[in-house]
Amino acid sequence: MSPRRRFWLMKSEPDAFSIDDLERVGTEPWNGVRNYQARNFMRDGMKVGDGILFYHSNCKVPGIVGTATVASNAYPDETQFDRRSDYYDPKSTREAPRWQLVDVAFERKLPRTISLDEIKQHADRLGEEFPLVRRGNRLSVFPVSAAQWKYLLSLE
Repeated sequence: MSPRRRFWLMKSEPDAFSIDDLERVGTEPWNGVRNYQARNFMRDGMKVGDGILFYHSNCKVPGIVGTATVASNAYPDETQFDRRSDYYDPKSTREAPRWQLVDVAFERKLPRTISLDEIKQHADRLGEEFPLVRRGNRLSVFPVSAAQWKYLLSLE
């Protein structure tokens, strides 16, 4: 691992876009993020080649189901300009877009889901600051330390 490589966890509802969908298409724009902090992580923090833990949320067994990589630098999310999109933002303009995204490339599916319940059992090893186990945190995109990345993948 290069010391400059960063790591992230990105959540997606499998009914909307699953790890299987990403495997099928290969690379996909990570559109529809409408939280400023998550947007800032993509816009200001993510670099091509960074590692991603792909997490299925809002499903029977939420958890980490695969890995991916950041495949592009941040650029404007086109859905903010599309009046027919659920992610349309009438206050956003092409001259001053509010929402950014990155492309995400499939890497691999895990042999099994590392469930949220299992992750919570290891919260002491991940640290109290780990957003996934912190109460009230609903971010869909957040940073993961190299140590957390390595530990979480050791659970597979």
